[in-house]
Amino acid sequence: MPRKPLAAAGKRSAARVNYAEDSSDDEAKKPAKRMTRRSTRRGKDKDEAEFDKDNEDEASSSDHAEEEEVLPKPRSKLLASLPSRRTARPAPPTKAVSKKPSISSRSVHRVNIHQPIIPLRRMQQERTTAASPYELARERLHVSAVPESLPCREDEFTEIMGYLESAIEEGTGMCVYISGVPGTGKTATVLEIIRHLQYQAEQQTLPAFDFVEINGMKLTDPNQAYSVLWECLDRANHTETDKRKRVTSAHALQLLEAQFNTNNDDQKTTVVLMDELDLLVTKKQTVMYNFFEWPNRPFSKLIVVAVANTMDLPERMLSNKISSRMGLTRINFQPYTHQQLYQIVESRLHGIDAFEKEAVEFAARKVSAVSGDARRALDICRRAVEIVEARLSRDSTDKAPRHVTIGIINEAIREMFSSPSVAFIQSCSLHQKLFLVSVMLRARRAGVAEVEFGDAALIHMQACKWHLIEPPTTSDLMRVCESLGQTRALVVENGRMDLGMRITLNLVEEDIKMACKADKVVGKLLADT
Repeated sequence: MPRKPLAAAGKRSAARVNYAEDSSDDEAKKPAKRMTRRSTRRGKDKDEAEFDKDNEDEASSSDHAEEEEVLPKPRSKLLASLPSRRTARPAPPTKAVSKKPSISSRSVHRVNIHQPIIPLRRMQQERTTAASPYELARERLHVSAVPESLPCREDEFTEIMGYLESAIEEGTGMCVYISGVPGTGKTATVLEIIRHLQYQAEQQTLPAFDFVEINGMKLTDPNQAYSVLWECLDRANHTETDKRKRVTSAHALQLLEAQFNTNNDDQKTTVVLMDELDLLVTKKQTVMYNFFEWPNRPFSKLIVVAVANTMDLPERMLSNKISSRMGLTRINFQPYTHQQLYQIVESRLHGIDAFEKEAVEFAARKVSAVSGDARRALDICRRAVEIVEARLSRDSTDKAPRHVTIGIINEAIREMFSSPSVAFIQSCSLHQKLFLVSVMLRARRAGVAEVEFGDAALIHMQACKWHLIEPPTTSDLMRVCESLGQTRALVVENGRMDLGMRITLNLVEEDIKMACKADKVVGKLLADT
């Protein structure tokens, strides 16, 4: 009995010895297994490399083959021999496909970012050649569409181009003041000139320069123009991630003052387009004064191109001595005549059979009689195309018009000029119409959108005397202004009912002209201006 436990213990010790020997054998075999796996992987990699090399040789030898080939076989015998976990399925029939040529045999089209602007525009227009003539006409007649050329502004284009080109080459500052009524192509001409100058700089025929556009309509405060200009001049802020430091307007003004008083030969010329300068007017006129004065400093390489609707805005906002000392180069854009408007519309409709010739001329004459605004002429013609498309969609018979006629143009004019604003102005009383026109004229002469009640009232009183109309009293005219403010035709300053009350016109000038054109008294006042 006592021997059995000894025997069992002997068996357990023997088992432990055998287990230890087995584990030691496994540890000894591990390096051999690792070497086996490494050699296996090397073999696989070698097979795959040889397979890829064979495939490349086959692809290069068959690039120019004209016959059709079947799909390639499995990658290698080694991969093909691996067991699949999925159930065996019959192989699908192989389809004969034509092998695509390689990159070397294909013509590679590369987009070069340094291509000139005008060919790029042609490429964009060529994509729409498959559209209907009406759709293509609507696209080209859109105000935001960039035409291949700017007709009827060749003289202004050449003059401004010469000024800017010489200033950039010499590395000096200058100020160009461009004025004209809305819709005469001022901003479009300047932007076209900048595109040409940028292309010359890319071709290294002109020194490199920076360009920044400051639009008065996009700024909540005129002093923000300092921050916009400094962000362009501060070369240290132009990082790869395009993260620029934000500075306040007051700090930007200090930095700009130091910048233009320091001689820096490495500083590039900066061209600034100040669009809608009328809206950058402040009480002290510091913004306008600084931007007009900086280009005249000795170390300044700043070129300011100011665009405004008023011809004598600098003289009105600044004293004559200061404006004359600044040496502004002035260029005035005259309103378009009906021949020029006709040429502008025809240039956009070139190659499109959607308009009758008389229809375009009729639209040009109608617009030139009111304002000479090219944008209004384009809008009328575009609306006429939409009317033709709507009629063709309802009636596809021969009775539906295929071209824009004079009648359709006249219908488009009635729709556009019969807006709620025009209808409201036509329903106003004589003194309400006179006061609206007086506010409009005062704002135009002052070059600012906000005028005082006393200044507008003076024009109103003078117009009544000229036309032998009994002028209203100041209190009566104040009630007229209050009634127009209640209808939101005017934006009136709250809390004031005196001659210094601020007033802003909340209507479009073209709507006022169109609504008051038939009125004898108000129409005569508009004609005299």
